[in-house]
Amino acid sequence: MTADLTDTIRITVAQLDSVVGDIDGNLEKARAARRTAAAAGADLVVFSELFIAGYPPEDLVLKPAFQDACRRAVEAFAADTADGGPGVVIGTPWPEDGKVYNAVALLDGGAVQAMRYKVELPNYGVFDELRVFEPGPLPGPVGFRGLRLGLPICEDIWFEQVCECLLETGAEMLVVPNGSPYWQGKADARQQVAIARVVETGLPMVYVNQCGGQDELVFDGGSFGLHGDRTLAFQMPQLAEAIETFTWTRDATLGWRCADGRFAELPDLQHANWQACVLGLRDYVNKTGFPGVVLGLSGGIDSAVVAAMAVDALGPERVHCVMLPYHYTSGESLSDAAALAANLGVRYDTVPIAGPVEGFEAALKPMFGDSPPDTTEENLQSRTRGTILMAISNKFGAMVLTTGNKSENSVGYATLYGDMNGGFNPIKDLYKTEVYKLASWRNAHHPAGAIGPDGALIPENIITRPPSAELRPDQTDQDSLPPYDVLDDILECLVEEEMRIADVVARGHDIETVRRIERLLYIAEYKRRQAAPGVKITRKNFGRDRRYPIVNKFRDRD
Repeated sequence: MTADLTDTIRITVAQLDSVVGDIDGNLEKARAARRTAAAAGADLVVFSELFIAGYPPEDLVLKPAFQDACRRAVEAFAADTADGGPGVVIGTPWPEDGKVYNAVALLDGGAVQAMRYKVELPNYGVFDELRVFEPGPLPGPVGFRGLRLGLPICEDIWFEQVCECLLETGAEMLVVPNGSPYWQGKADARQQVAIARVVETGLPMVYVNQCGGQDELVFDGGSFGLHGDRTLAFQMPQLAEAIETFTWTRDATLGWRCADGRFAELPDLQHANWQACVLGLRDYVNKTGFPGVVLGLSGGIDSAVVAAMAVDALGPERVHCVMLPYHYTSGESLSDAAALAANLGVRYDTVPIAGPVEGFEAALKPMFGDSPPDTTEENLQSRTRGTILMAISNKFGAMVLTTGNKSENSVGYATLYGDMNGGFNPIKDLYKTEVYKLASWRNAHHPAGAIGPDGALIPENIITRPPSAELRPDQTDQDSLPPYDVLDDILECLVEEEMRIADVVARGHDIETVRRIERLLYIAEYKRRQAAPGVKITRKNFGRDRRYPIVNKFRDRD
């Protein structure tokens, strides 16, 4: 038997990247972390929410075979603890009496010692847990080697009742497994919620968050601890996996205190956004098994930033850039794209599209007759580029990255089956003004964990010259759209804030411009439904967060 703890407990926080559905792989990763914890002299190792399954597993948890596989993995891991080493707190789906719970298991002494179920199932934004899980009853603490640990799960600490119940039933410390996804500013929001629960209960808290990309979500880690007086006990890094062990001692006056807290510096906004895009891209490509990526390098800001992110994520040997020039492609675009590719050290090819485009035009001439050229011919250029990139992907196996930003996706300034072709888009949730900021930021910084080279990678001319799709002579984006600083503010009001037209106008915007942008936002929904997934950065991304009907006649006329 393992001796009871009295005044000291060493807790290992395993801030790791599990893979949805890779139950065997997740179990092996957990076992490796437990070995690390044992070597550090830990008593307990804590993993994140639904670690065994990967998070979020969505409708996978409705499959009995998946439930059974998760149960077997947990029971096998429990058997490991017969060695007298660290106990384990780990998240898993758990079927019971015909229902499935989002659960956390306490493993020790060779067995599953306790199971606690998530009470507050989020059903907003990116979360849809009420669809697949049953809410659990209000929990009491679990006994671990003489200590009484409260095990609320993620959303359980965003409301008062679970932590209050744990306090009233004798918990001495809150240990919280989380699957909390990134959006800009989220780290501060989490800590404020955690502090509120600590203030209400007086209990110390160990907050454990997963780290890694899953489809459109990025989980940014940033695990931390709080003392009962709400002071920070420790801070782990954001947007990087980590395993760290902390010693907690019981003070007769102050309660449980972390004796060896270490405090990682969290990245600023631009650094965090860049790292989130890179992490989301890296995990999406690697977890889906693609050998690399291919993208069209236009000489513009969006493809330049995506190319730089791809190199930071995967390394230059796994990134293939292709220039696809037509009659309207400027000399500046050609030289800027070539300079960028050289700076990044990637393979760079040029495939002119005049022949295929003119072939399409000739094939359509009998039908189109003397109709004057319009966006049809412009879209033919974009769709030809998309077809060529998909052919390269088919031939060599690399995934096509699409490069449209949130501003363009909002108003439909993109060509379906053209520049929207691709398997993933790391800047999908970044407004155009943010793309420019990130380009300048990356030129001045080398992000933590980046594989790409140091230095000013993106030529300054790409950042400073007016953006253009170059689908007709002397075209600029502002021929069709308001200036991006104006457009992005209007869009943020309409998308993130769901503001009334009158309130947007009160910010100083022209009412007809706002109404036009609202109309474009609504009618572009059918395009966004067919867009590639991409990293969530804002509080409300297109897709999981914002679910609008395609057929929609509503317009705000207040």
